[in-house]
Amino acid sequence: MDFIKRSKEIFNSEITELQKLSDKIGSEINDVVELIYANKGKLVIMGVGKTGIIGHKIASSLASTGTPTIFINAAEAMHGDLGMVSKIDIVLLISNSGSSTEILNIIPPLKKIGCTLIAMTGNLKSVLAKEVSFVLNVGVEKEACPLGLAPTTSTTATLVMGDALTICLMEQRGFKAENYAVYHPGGALGRRLISRVKDEMSTNIPKVYESTLFKDIMHEMSNKRLGMTIVFNNVEQPIGIITDGDIRRAIQRFDDIKLLTAQEFMTLGFKQINENELLTEALEMMDINKITSLTVMNNSDQLVGILSIHNIIDFR
Repeated sequence: MDFIKRSKEIFNSEITELQKLSDKIGSEINDVVELIYANKGKLVIMGVGKTGIIGHKIASSLASTGTPTIFINAAEAMHGDLGMVSKIDIVLLISNSGSSTEILNIIPPLKKIGCTLIAMTGNLKSVLAKEVSFVLNVGVEKEACPLGLAPTTSTTATLVMGDALTICLMEQRGFKAENYAVYHPGGALGRRLISRVKDEMSTNIPKVYESTLFKDIMHEMSNKRLGMTIVFNNVEQPIGIITDGDIRRAIQRFDDIKLLTAQEFMTLGFKQINENELLTEALEMMDINKITSLTVMNNSDQLVGILSIHNIIDFR
């Protein structure tokens, strides 16, 4: 068997089914997003088996993007975990068939508690769909499994619907990178999201003057190891920059570089950023301008540091 060809067929099969499902999305998603957004309690997601695994992922995505959410295995809920649910909560029940025993058994006690019920199911005529206030349709016509038995396309559809719900709620809340950082404080990702430019900049600023000779410029850049130096005029004002690229171009352009001075090959002006900006903003500016360093200014427009990609490369 050609597994490359077969894999592509499976991809295309699932993509086709997802597109069909996308076309069926209606006003119910508006109702569900507004309901969860306005809720004063938490969102509780319940499922079993493979849909339970998908439900756990959806709960994690929602919780990390500003929607208080927990996952409870529906079978475990019947043996004490139901105590985590209160009447101000919203419960999202996931079952592709809409007839899973564990899911149906949990409905009466949930209604007795008084919480609002939502379903994510592939069967709009199921008992589950009839017992809840809102239904998100994740029904697909066929699974990618050649036997039509193993949950494949149906679990993908559930996952994508969960992603849609997560992103809609993120946007409804106006969720920003700095909010995301609060829930992801550890590791390089958290550091990147929560750090300000002033936290990562170097205050050991490479400094030369317009009249500084080429060899002395190279010495300063080598010592400071930021791949650049700022050029100052005789009244101590920063007026330009010399980067590794400027050095290479000078070597190609001038026959004799021994007497070359900074003013003869520096780049006038420089890209700058305020010290209180998020590090993510600085990285985006570097990407857009295809540069490796930024001058850092304080609120008085004074040069206070250099932010170099060489120092923050582990954030990439």
